[in-house]
Amino acid sequence: MLEMIAIGYDLDASPRMLHGVRLLREALEACDYMVEEKAGGWAWNRYRDTGNRKIYVGRRTGSELLAELEARDVLLYHTDEPTGEGFYLASCPGRLVVVSGGNDSGALYGCKELAVRIREEGGLPRELSFGDTPCLDWRGPAIGMQKQHVEPGRQPFEYPLTPDRFPWFYDRVMWLDYLDMLLEHRGNSLYLWNANPFASLIDLPGEPEAREVTKDQLEENASLLHWLTEEADRRGIQCFLAFYSIHIPQGFADKHGLSYKQLKPLPETSDYFRRLLTAFVRAFPSVGLMVCLGEKLKGQMYGAEWLCETILPGIMEGFGQSAAAEPPPVVVRSHAIDIEKVMKEADGLYPNLHSEMKFNGESLTTWTPRGGAQGLHRRLAERDGKHLVTVHMNANLEPFRWGAPSFIQRCVQAARYRLKASALQIFPLSYWSWPYSPDRSEHPIKQVDRDWIWFEAWLRYAWNSDRDGKAEKSHWIARLEEKYGSRQSAEHLLHAYETIGTCAPKLLRRFGITQGNRQTMSLGMTMSQLTNPERHVPWSELWESHAPQGERLEEFVLKQLAGMPHLGETPLDIVEEVERASEEASKAAKQARMTVKKNKAEFERLAADIDAIKAMTNTYTYKVRAALLVFMYKHTAFGKYAERVSLLEEAAEWLDKSVAAYRKLTETTEKHYGFANGMQTAHRKIPFREGKFINHWRDCLPLFERELAVFRQRIGELRAGKMPASLNQAPSVSYRRYRQASFTLLSEDAELYRIEKGARVFTDGDIPIISCAEELYGLTGIRYSQLRAAHEEIRLDVELKEPSLILVGCFNSRDDQWMKPGGVAAVDQYTFGLDPVIRRGIRLFVYPSVHVHALPYEAGRHTLCFGKGAFLILGVIELHQNLSDREFDPQNEERTLLDWLYEMKEVEMVQ
Repeated sequence: MLEMIAIGYDLDASPRMLHGVRLLREALEACDYMVEEKAGGWAWNRYRDTGNRKIYVGRRTGSELLAELEARDVLLYHTDEPTGEGFYLASCPGRLVVVSGGNDSGALYGCKELAVRIREEGGLPRELSFGDTPCLDWRGPAIGMQKQHVEPGRQPFEYPLTPDRFPWFYDRVMWLDYLDMLLEHRGNSLYLWNANPFASLIDLPGEPEAREVTKDQLEENASLLHWLTEEADRRGIQCFLAFYSIHIPQGFADKHGLSYKQLKPLPETSDYFRRLLTAFVRAFPSVGLMVCLGEKLKGQMYGAEWLCETILPGIMEGFGQSAAAEPPPVVVRSHAIDIEKVMKEADGLYPNLHSEMKFNGESLTTWTPRGGAQGLHRRLAERDGKHLVTVHMNANLEPFRWGAPSFIQRCVQAARYRLKASALQIFPLSYWSWPYSPDRSEHPIKQVDRDWIWFEAWLRYAWNSDRDGKAEKSHWIARLEEKYGSRQSAEHLLHAYETIGTCAPKLLRRFGITQGNRQTMSLGMTMSQLTNPERHVPWSELWESHAPQGERLEEFVLKQLAGMPHLGETPLDIVEEVERASEEASKAAKQARMTVKKNKAEFERLAADIDAIKAMTNTYTYKVRAALLVFMYKHTAFGKYAERVSLLEEAAEWLDKSVAAYRKLTETTEKHYGFANGMQTAHRKIPFREGKFINHWRDCLPLFERELAVFRQRIGELRAGKMPASLNQAPSVSYRRYRQASFTLLSEDAELYRIEKGARVFTDGDIPIISCAEELYGLTGIRYSQLRAAHEEIRLDVELKEPSLILVGCFNSRDDQWMKPGGVAAVDQYTFGLDPVIRRGIRLFVYPSVHVHALPYEAGRHTLCFGKGAFLILGVIELHQNLSDREFDPQNEERTLLDWLYEMKEVEMVQ
């Protein structure tokens, strides 16, 4: 006779708790129990009336039975009492098993844990006393409602929700599988990213132009979102919609005579978004919102205004019109804004506000973020503990499989302990091609299947980051054994995953230019990008914050030549480490092949990825050795270029090996991948521009072969006594720093700073100097709030000890956020006119170049005011000295940069 088991719960059990009961019932029935559900009537002095075994599921703070059992010392916890999503499983007298949840999610997770144990043991366990609780509050992935290409007539990121664009969005079976996967690994958040999803979901009364889809399509979209959020909620998952600012529908823009590209708030756009958000929250009160105040909107200047005066009021108004018990969570991204200023101004305006910041920028490089990025994370987390870390884009890992569990565990620990985060968001490995992987295959491969270890590991450690290392190794070997049918192969594959997983992170952080969509790392880098990174607008945070302490290539060579001690990671350290790791991974994959019994086709794809990463690694390490020799040549030739050509010949041998490795990489990827870079737009600059057309290794191989050919040609010409004409000319003018004059800054809302590479030019934001003319280097500048300059005329009070020239930087742009060069005319007392003395004298990260003007002032106190818009004060210098009258162009200084050795442009060579 089958054993009867009753599952009880209170009458007010939520859909989330009832879903947990369903999971229990299915597990029990799979083990041949008869199951009876009993809602209500559970009391401490009556539950023993039946002699059957029974399970009670409850929320600790809302269950009368659990409260009575605790009060009478029948239900005792040997760990902390369950709170929040925590739970406790206990065997109690009277053949009762209790699932005590801190809240409804805790009860659900408790049911899920018990269901797993029932299936593993083949029955309901007799003895239970187990508690568990998550270390992070939110744990979940992002999904892009975006595509790889920009649609004609639209802007980047703008894709209305329609079945032809996103057929998978309407596949409810796929959604249920995905939600079940998240529940399986205790993921509790889901983020859908789109520029303006509301225009495909909300029909504003009297505003048909604000709708981007047909009315029928909009109703279908709204119905699907309602269903999705209900099914997610049943599984304890909080849904978010992520949106950018300011994106308006084309029809709305045309109706109001507005530009499609909105850079700052306007009454029309503010009114539209406020009404739109009010209507959305009223219709979908349980859906959280994630706002990116950057991208189109100039978030550094207008982000706080847009959030505090439009976004949050619209959400609060919608909440007030809804039946929700609390306002939806709102996450503010730190991208392209002064996040600290924004959060400070928003304090007190909204009760459920969270900050967000990327873990390693838009790549995965280290589990020890440091420097400015770490400091900002900590300050945001200390604000009120509501801080989310995003493992964003992972552009250096694409398009290959990646899943090093110990690397991921350390990253989550770092997010928790180094950055003090309370939540984690992860991106899929191939964000832009969701839901399918970029593999060439007869049938599309879903990323949840291909990259299962990626999703599982992040969610596993977001629940508990401090699991025992030995136990974790056993866990992952068991999971790989399930996949490939052999423990022996599983052990080899785990070693392969762990070792190959270090290669891309280490290579990018030590040798890369930037992160994210600007650089497709697997396509390689040019010699110019390795030996002249300043030319390619590097993002210094990559190695200053998102890498351990270490040295860049030229710094390493200079220290070697000077006999100075090295600090942290050196280029050769990384070369040796990644070569060894990739070789170990390759051997492990070959050993695993001999015992694989299941999923052999997928194993071969994984093995091919390991081969590809090994070839990519060699491409880099051989080229780095060549670059080090070029730097050695640069700093030891002293103008005698032909005498040190043997260094270049040795470099050419390494470059030849690099190209050979790249050919192997191309052969491997030709069979398995249709493209390398997920986002195929003009955003991609490295190694080559035109990401839409040069997006496969076969496209890049001829360019790298030509680079090698040019290099060998230049070496031959040097051997023959020929050099570029510019090197035979007399040395160019040596530009000395202008002589600085004494002055005092009187304005309390501004500050002094040194003009040099890496210096921030405004008090708000993080825009650094990439390069500056020699005449300016080391001068004392004045910086102030760029945000203020967008709204009012900046007035700076200074006192000059003697008649002087004040260097004013004007941005080379017509955009209205910058002060116009004509603003200096009012103080032009002499004959300098409006012509700059150094054209493009300052180069900033992502900002326009800066023309430098010299304005004369008498001794005494002065107020500098040039009209509305931002400008730079780049120093105060003596009146009587020679001024340059030139254009600063560091890219064309062939004497020091040596790009002529391998550049593809024509260079005049003379005897």
